[in-house]
Amino acid sequence: MTNTTQTTDASSISRLDFARTAPKAFKALLAFDGAAREHLDPTLVELVQIRASQLNNCAYCLHMHTTDARKRGESEERLHMVAVWREARGFFTERERAALALTEAVTRLADQGVPDEEYARAAGQFDDTELAGLLTLTFAINTWNRIAVSTAKTPGTD
Repeated sequence: MTNTTQTTDASSISRLDFARTAPKAFKALLAFDGAAREHLDPTLVELVQIRASQLNNCAYCLHMHTTDARKRGESEERLHMVAVWREARGFFTERERAALALTEAVTRLADQGVPDEEYARAAGQFDDTELAGLLTLTFAINTWNRIAVSTAKTPGTD
């Protein structure tokens, strides 16, 4: 028997509410996500989460993290440029660009793994503790994206 509690607009199939149905896993992921952020700038955290959510087509997480970024004072101009950050050189610091490059590589593992040059670029901008946090954050947002997409979370809810 399946616990189905969330209905999508696109279909009549109900999807489970992950937080309610798997509370231990949900709480563990919250703790993992929280640990990732400890040594990272909150603005950088949002940029990483936005980029991974774009790549994973996760509307729910993209909405959440762009909203959170705005609340932290992020400009609309920069938010619009995250998707094209490689071409928008003047909008992001070298540190942010290194984080976004590593985020893309980790998110797109199937394409080419994590190239040495992308890893080295990030390692040159972050100390080991920060780099571990950045990697952990990327692992976490990719997991959140997969949960939200798999359970058809609706942007703007919760």
